[in-house]
Amino acid sequence: MDASQGTGISALPEGCISNVLSFTSPYDACTLSVVSSLFNNAAESDTVWERFLPTDFQSIISRSLDHQSLSASSSSKKQLYFRLCQNPILIDDGKKSFTLDKWTGKKCYMLSARDLTIVWGDTPTYWRWVSDPDSRFKEVAELISVCWLEICGKINTQMLSPAAMYTAYLVFKLTKEAYGLQSHPAKVSVGLAGSESFTRSVFLDVKREQRRGSFNRRGNFGLLASVPNAGSDGGYPKERADGWLEIKLGEFFNKEGEDGELEMSVLELKGGHWKGGLVVQGIEIRPIRE
Repeated sequence: MDASQGTGISALPEGCISNVLSFTSPYDACTLSVVSSLFNNAAESDTVWERFLPTDFQSIISRSLDHQSLSASSSSKKQLYFRLCQNPILIDDGKKSFTLDKWTGKKCYMLSARDLTIVWGDTPTYWRWVSDPDSRFKEVAELISVCWLEICGKINTQMLSPAAMYTAYLVFKLTKEAYGLQSHPAKVSVGLAGSESFTRSVFLDVKREQRRGSFNRRGNFGLLASVPNAGSDGGYPKERADGWLEIKLGEFFNKEGEDGELEMSVLELKGGHWKGGLVVQGIEIRPIRE
């Protein structure tokens, strides 16, 4: 063979390289695009990025009120991919949001407060529904005062990416007048309906330690419940990049072909004390990056 014809990978057709890149990951494709102009051109191909998009991406986008402009304004599958990574789209009458994980392409959802079951949520004495400029949804639920805190959400597992480990988080904030959330831990759980759930204890008050021994809103001075071991499992809220707080509810591995309802809950029932000032945006289900 004439050496001038080239025997390296640069001799391969661009379409062949695009096909190979489509079997990698978004992270790998972006990394390899800097190797050479040939790889860069191949990595821009719709062949690559359509493979990274969920197989049902068109169906998901069609559930958005803005689906026509979203499709029309995306000149390539790569542009559409990164728009879905960077800008959550509202679907199902604005009750859920959908995004993609940037490096894996796996699906992420947030169930809005309106898409959750909140005990006493429609009783104005206990909860009120308000708009919040920092929320991606039209309304958030603000806790006025209850002694029975119960928030539940569910999502069909077939909406999630298959063969993926997910973590569910309650996304919320606290008002300046928040009270009663530092005294007792809440029980949170994640699991398939009809199966045993993963359950643990968490605190919803990020300033619990600073408030130790202080009077609560109702003037009661008492011992606080024992602190759960936070460690790396998120036993206390953490601030998100968007300014909201999140608390980890639990993890779930979505098996290939899994078909069921994933249930998530936050319960604080045993204390019997009153609490308020919790503002709920929703429950987010997002993949764990390997």
